[in-house]
Amino acid sequence: MNKPHQRRGSISNAHAGKEFELAAQSCFLKHGLNLTLNFPLEISVKNRAGKKHNFDLGSHEHSIIVECKSHTWTEGDKVPSAKMTTWNQEMYFLHLAPKQYRKILFVLRNVSPKRQMSLADYYVKTYMHLIPEDVEIWEFNPDTGETRNPLEPALTFPNVNV
Repeated sequence: MNKPHQRRGSISNAHAGKEFELAAQSCFLKHGLNLTLNFPLEISVKNRAGKKHNFDLGSHEHSIIVECKSHTWTEGDKVPSAKMTTWNQEMYFLHLAPKQYRKILFVLRNVSPKRQMSLADYYVKTYMHLIPEDVEIWEFNPDTGETRNPLEPALTFPNVNV
């Protein structure tokens, strides 16, 4: 069966996403942060009743929440515009979370050969106006285990303890 929108080499897109969440959890654990999968937290717009949202990772102890996205450029090296809409939605959820939480969008490093730019760099360049000041973006390279912040290109995270 031909599945044109499924990630190559993966059982399913959901499976690829879950594997990436586990890789993110492991990355944070290496830095001393034991984060829970499917972390429920109440979010709301000011003066409105809240509703629980399950963030991919989080911890009350460390006051941190993480949303994970393992999206890639399309097979034809085009912008995955529907995926970028999903990132915008995650920015909104992170924005609505309680202020005392450290907020991270944890994304897969994927570089476009044509653009010589990672998907995270493209997102920052195109959607900077939608990224809340208190949200960090971490780009994760699964081959090296390294992270970088495309909002501050020279910054890496050897010590992520809060």
